[in-house]
Amino acid sequence: MFSLRILSFVIILSSAVLAQYDGKTFSISSSLVYTTSAEIFLNPNSTDPILRNRSFPVNDLLNPSFDFRYRISDPLIIGLSSEFMTANQTGRNLIAFEGSNEQRLETEDGFTMIPLEASLYYLMPFSTLNFKFLMGAGAGIYFGKFSRTFGDTDVLTLNSQTAFGIHVSVSMEYIVFENLGIKLEMKFRDPEFKNKNKYEKNIVNYEDTQVIILSDTFDTKVNVNGVTFLFGAAYYF
Repeated sequence: MFSLRILSFVIILSSAVLAQYDGKTFSISSSLVYTTSAEIFLNPNSTDPILRNRSFPVNDLLNPSFDFRYRISDPLIIGLSSEFMTANQTGRNLIAFEGSNEQRLETEDGFTMIPLEASLYYLMPFSTLNFKFLMGAGAGIYFGKFSRTFGDTDVLTLNSQTAFGIHVSVSMEYIVFENLGIKLEMKFRDPEFKNKNKYEKNIVNYEDTQVIILSDTFDTKVNVNGVTFLFGAAYYF
């Protein structure tokens, strides 16, 4: 009798999962993405561990994302998503010397990153017709480049290291109409990429002063290690 009750409960839950999709197999969505923080390392290859691990934060990143999903079975969904993330922050990040005196010059440093992520989602059995709760995990490839503006010059990317990583997520979707829903997702990931950069010119005009750059190539590393939140709308068909 107890086994029959468990079986009946599982059948009811499975029926609820199937019913809430109403036969719809695909969905597309667009979201606003908020990432709490990222770090930029300006000396990632230094032999000095203090310099190598020194970074400056870039906080409160906002960017758009797009997502396509396909339901492969009652509780399982696969998805492909992409974003366009860009951020810049001003700081005194460039060290220069005037005689024996050290000076810190102001630069505007940042990065651009385009993630391509594949995910597998599991629809939780306590989901209802209007509320869907999902857990997800997957892997991604991340294309990124560092950017800097110093005085009247910028930097060029000579070499960019593509990053690979994994992610996990939890999300909720609310069905507003038959084909339209809103969703909220929290994602954890830790992509990291390196660049080799070069100044466009060696003599820079900075605050009415000419600065000579002795070493015009340098390495950087970007680590997007903050928690990611997504809020958007989805269309089911």
